[in-house]
Amino acid sequence: MQPTSTDLPTDGQVALSGDVRVPAWLSVATLRSMPQRETTVRFECRTSGLRRHYFSGPLLLDVLRAAEPTFDPGERKDRLRFLISVLGRDGHRAVLSWGEIDPDFGHTPALLAVSMDCRGLDDEGPHLVMPGDRCGGRHISQVTDIRVYADDRLWD
Repeated sequence: MQPTSTDLPTDGQVALSGDVRVPAWLSVATLRSMPQRETTVRFECRTSGLRRHYFSGPLLLDVLRAAEPTFDPGERKDRLRFLISVLGRDGHRAVLSWGEIDPDFGHTPALLAVSMDCRGLDDEGPHLVMPGDRCGGRHISQVTDIRVYADDRLWD
């Protein structure tokens, strides 16, 4: 089933939509079936101090590529006009540019983590993990929605 803007995901599911050819509902099990990466991140939080966590999951880039964004694959720079909005169950949202995660440009190995500190996230849903972020402000827990947009839609 393809997600629509009026559908609400069940616990642990993520709606992937926007300017993609293959919108989808993604479960943690689906994400776990993809090639996995592992990373340890440090967050220097103002309120709770230094925190370290170990995450594993697929690269956000691999998940998005499977959805077939509508950019022109023959035009390398066409990818740079695409934005990615990631929403958590608590309403926290982060917006990324495609260039940040693309290996030809920023190459940040962002994950959609399916486990945290060796504990599965099946019931609560995946987390967006942005290695290198100092305070973890773009870390999104319990991701429910990922939307890919061409920036020309912003100017309509």
